[in-house]
Amino acid sequence: MASSLDSSLVRHVAHLARLEVSEEEVARFADQLSSILNYMEQLNELDTAGIQPTAHAVRLTNVFREDQVRPGWDQDRALQNAPARHGEFFKVPKVLDQESA
Repeated sequence: MASSLDSSLVRHVAHLARLEVSEEEVARFADQLSSILNYMEQLNELDTAGIQPTAHAVRLTNVFREDQVRPGWDQDRALQNAPARHGEFFKVPKVLDQESA
C-alpha cells in the first residue's frame, strides 16, 4: 500500500514545527516524506519475530570511571577564561527577547 502525503498535511506539520515553507518546498517535502513512509511500509513487511531490538548495528560498550568526590573550583578560577564577566557571573549575549519568553 503506497502512502502519499498531501500538501495540506505538509503545511500542517510545518506549522506545528514553526517552519516557514515555500510552495516548492511543500511539494518536495510531500514527495520525500511519502518516499520515507513507503520505505517504512516495506520494512514492516519483514518478519522480525525472534530478533532482539537494537539501537546500534554493533554492540557498544562504554567505559565509565568511578565517581569520585573532588573539590570544585573557586569562583575566580572558574571565571578566569570568561570572555566577559558581570560581577561573580559569566556575562553572555541575550538570546531571547521579551516577546518569545
